[in-house]
Amino acid sequence: MRLTTKGRFAVTAMIDLGLRQSGGPVTLAAISQRQQISLSYLEQLFGKLRRHELVESTRGPGGGYTLARKASDITVADIIVSVDEPIDATHCGGKENCLGEGARCMTHDLWASLNVRMVEFLDSVTLQKLVDDQLAKGLQVEDKPSVKRAISAMPQSKPIRINAPNSVFALGNAFSKT
Repeated sequence: MRLTTKGRFAVTAMIDLGLRQSGGPVTLAAISQRQQISLSYLEQLFGKLRRHELVESTRGPGGGYTLARKASDITVADIIVSVDEPIDATHCGGKENCLGEGARCMTHDLWASLNVRMVEFLDSVTLQKLVDDQLAKGLQVEDKPSVKRAISAMPQSKPIRINAPNSVFALGNAFSKT
């Protein structure tokens, strides 16, 4: 089995969501910023996670994503499978035609057994355990998410007014008056 960025990023984003959803829906932009994952990539992943009913989306201001089930009911295997990440170490993809025309390779049973163990392990690890592990390591979850606002709380300084002609014609008129 080769765990690609798709599976790793999906699990990472779900841990982030699990850590922060108590404050309301979490935006993908915030996850993207914290985890350094492309926003467009997260949108693709969360579309798949939503279709597999692992997350729910809320539209509009204050919207974002929340877990569709309790974190203790979501396993790492659920997350990985939902983003189309195959959990298969066999060369044939489990079709038992490693050598073509229905012939299995000598190591097929070994890799098939590994698949079973991997799925068992990933199915035994819940999202809640991963969230708890992060908290136990001392991860600080901010009370209020840092959201960049379009309106600044800083007082705006007045623009500098320059008394100068704003066109070639106005410049010519200014010189003709002298």
